[in-house]
Amino acid sequence: MRIALLNNLRAGGNSAQVERLFEYLVDHPEVLHVETDRVGVVPEAIDSLADQSVDLLVVNGGDGTLQRALTEILTNEAFETPPLISPLCGGRTNMTAADLGCTPDPVKGLAALVDAAKAGTIRERVVDRPVLRVDFDAGRRIEYGMLFGAGVIHRAIALTHRVFPTGKSQGAFGAGIVTALLLARAAFSEKDGIIRPDKIEVLVDGETLPHGEYTLLIASSLQRLFLKLAPFWGEGGGGVRFTGIAASAERLARAVPGILRGRPHADVRAETGYVSVNAESVALRFDCGFTVDGEIFPEQLDEYAEVRADRRITFVRS
Repeated sequence: MRIALLNNLRAGGNSAQVERLFEYLVDHPEVLHVETDRVGVVPEAIDSLADQSVDLLVVNGGDGTLQRALTEILTNEAFETPPLISPLCGGRTNMTAADLGCTPDPVKGLAALVDAAKAGTIRERVVDRPVLRVDFDAGRRIEYGMLFGAGVIHRAIALTHRVFPTGKSQGAFGAGIVTALLLARAAFSEKDGIIRPDKIEVLVDGETLPHGEYTLLIASSLQRLFLKLAPFWGEGGGGVRFTGIAASAERLARAVPGILRGRPHADVRAETGYVSVNAESVALRFDCGFTVDGEIFPEQLDEYAEVRADRRITFVRS
């Protein structure tokens, strides 16, 4: 099995961690590796690895690095067949890696993968997941990832990037704390400024939802999000796990704790402003920005975006 490492040198802001990883690679020359220091060079890095018949692509970085790699692999199809993909916990947010059960130490994670490949036990670490495809900008852009968010969660992530110091605090911890505080504020005070509701037309599997304004919209193909949140409780066989909280949602303060655990109380239903479903497709028409795996996409007038789960990736737990 040929293993390659896509190494984001800027992920997580931890130079000591990067140095440890380089030391490991010196002792294991059988692991191909390319380094990136900005998003713009990811396509070139992916192409160079695709030319070398890679079976397992290890991604050292956070959710943003993994998101860029997934987009390049699934949109431009550099690989004839997508390789096995294993994320290391090397970024400021490692939500996908955590959901897969990866070890928190990226060097130990890479070492475990190399050892498993030698022992022929990689298949014991396989975790299959659908990947979200987000079409937007009048169909001119496609992004792949594991989490889509609009409303409070989009602004919470943007705010976290501005006010928290560079590093892990900008990741799951910061985003989780800010999102919780903003939802609490939305429950107890007037909804304006950063917690203002957004006018969004939402179609779930072709059916328009009855609410015209939303505080929060979130879709994912993961089992758990940052801080082990699981705000999905709907039924259905689709790969897009979708939850929406309307601006008119009743008794939000009482509802939020159960929603975040995926176990809402009986009053949380579509008639009271809450929706959760496993859909084939979620389409939105809106003016607000959105996020895919923590990457911020700015506001566009009359934006139309469609979220589907049309591809699956075989991940490997590091």
